[in-house]
Amino acid sequence: MMNCILICLLCGLYGVLAKDKERKGKYSIPILDVKTQQLVLDTNQTLLLSCRGRWELTWAFPPGLARDKVRVEESRCGRTSQQYCSRVMVSRSQAQHTGTFRCRYQHRPRKQTSVYVYVTDSQQPFVEQPGMSPDVLYLKEKQPLVIPCRVTHPNVTTTLVRFPNQSLSPDQWNIIWNSKQGFTIQTPTVHNIGLFFCQTITDGVTHKSHKYFVHRPVSNIMDVYLNSSGPVQALKGTKLTLNCTATGELNTRVNITWDYPGKSNDAGSTSKRLLKHRTHILFYSILTIPELHRSDRGLYKCRVTSGEKTKQQNVTVTVYDRPFIHLKPRHGTVMEVQAGQKSYRISPKLKAFPAPEVIWLKDGMVAAEQCSRYHMNGNSLVIRDVAEEDAGKYTVLVRIQEHGLYQNLTLTLVVNVSPQIGEKAVSLQDPGSVPRGSKQALHCTSHGVPPPHIQWLWHPCPSKGLPAAPRA
Repeated sequence: MMNCILICLLCGLYGVLAKDKERKGKYSIPILDVKTQQLVLDTNQTLLLSCRGRWELTWAFPPGLARDKVRVEESRCGRTSQQYCSRVMVSRSQAQHTGTFRCRYQHRPRKQTSVYVYVTDSQQPFVEQPGMSPDVLYLKEKQPLVIPCRVTHPNVTTTLVRFPNQSLSPDQWNIIWNSKQGFTIQTPTVHNIGLFFCQTITDGVTHKSHKYFVHRPVSNIMDVYLNSSGPVQALKGTKLTLNCTATGELNTRVNITWDYPGKSNDAGSTSKRLLKHRTHILFYSILTIPELHRSDRGLYKCRVTSGEKTKQQNVTVTVYDRPFIHLKPRHGTVMEVQAGQKSYRISPKLKAFPAPEVIWLKDGMVAAEQCSRYHMNGNSLVIRDVAEEDAGKYTVLVRIQEHGLYQNLTLTLVVNVSPQIGEKAVSLQDPGSVPRGSKQALHCTSHGVPPPHIQWLWHPCPSKGLPAAPRA
C-alpha cells in the first residue's frame, strides 16, 4: 500500500514539473496570432496583429511605417492574467508599409518572432519610391552585394538593370532574386560598379525602382609624409603648424587623425583639404597650435587609415623657453693637420635656436673670400687640398640678429709639412776629383713644419774589392 502511495506522489510531482516546463517553454519567445511567415494585404486594408508572451512586449516595424500611423494596445492576459499581450493595428495600410513586423521581449530583444507583410499596390510595385538622388552602395571584396529593390507582392517578377540598358537576369547562383530583399550578387566584381535600378511591367506599364550607385571604395594609401622631415624646434609662445599629407589612389577615402601631448586639453585645431589629380588624390590635414607651451613638447603622430590599412608618420617637437647660442671647441683650440691632406673640416660644437647666421674668418678676414679652397658645409669650414699657407687663426662668428645674440670662437690651425731637402730638387753635376788635402764646403738646405733636425753621415770610398763601412 505504501509503495502505491509513493508511486502516485512521484507521478503527480512529475506531472506538475512537466506542465511547468511546458508552460515555460511555450513562451520562451513571444507568440503571434498568425500561423504563416508572411501576409499579403491590399492597400487601405486594416492590419491587425496580436502577440502574447511571459514578459512585457515591444514591437519593431518596417522603416516605411511611421510610428504615428500605428496603434498599439497593451494588456495582461491568460487565465490568471500572468501573461502579457500586445495588439497592433494599422488602419490604412500603404505600399511603403511593406516589411517585417517583429514582436519581442523588452528586456530580451533577441527573443522575438516576426511576420513579413506585403501591402500590394498595382500602381506602386516597388516599396521604395524613386527619388531624385541615388543611394550609394559600397562594393566590398568577398562580400555579397545587395540591390535592395523590394516589391509589394511576392509574385512580382523584376529585372536588374545596369545603366543605361544592360539587363541582368537572376540565375539563382550568382544573381539571386528575393522579393523581401531585392537582388543579391554573391560574388561582385569591378564590372558591377555603376548605376543600377530594378524594373518590372504591370498591366503593360513599366515601373522603375529607386536608383542605386554601386561604388568600390579603394583603400590604397600610397604615401604619408609631414612637412618637417626632422625634429621640430620652436620657441615658447610661438605658433606651431604641422601639415600631414596622404597620397591615395583615385576613389580612395582616408581618415587622418592626430595624437600629440596637448590633445586632451584641446590645445590644437585641425583643418582638412583635398586635391584631386589625374592619377591620384592628395589629402591634407593641418594641425595648428596657436601658442606653444613647455607642455606641448613631445611626439606628434599623424595616423592615416583607409579601410583596414593604416600608415603613420611621427615628428618630435622641442619647445625652448628663450633663444640661445652654445659654442665651444670640439677637441681643444689648437688643431693639427698634415699638408697634402685631401680635405680638413673645422667643426666646433654649436647648438643654437633659432638657426643662427655663421661666418668664418681666417686671420681676421672672411675665409671664403681669401681662397677658393675654403667653403662652408653647414656650420663647418672645409679646407680642400690642405697647404702650408692654410695655417693660422680661424674665427667663427655666430649671431642671431633678431634676438641680439652674438658669440665667437677662435681656433688655431697648425699645418705640418714633411721635411724636404732643397738640394735634392736641383740637378747637381758630379764634382769629380779634388786635390788631396784641399778644403771643400758641402751645403744642405732643408724645410719643414715643425723645423727638421739635420744629421750628416760620411760614406768613405771603399777599398778595392771591399765595401767600406760608413762613419759618422
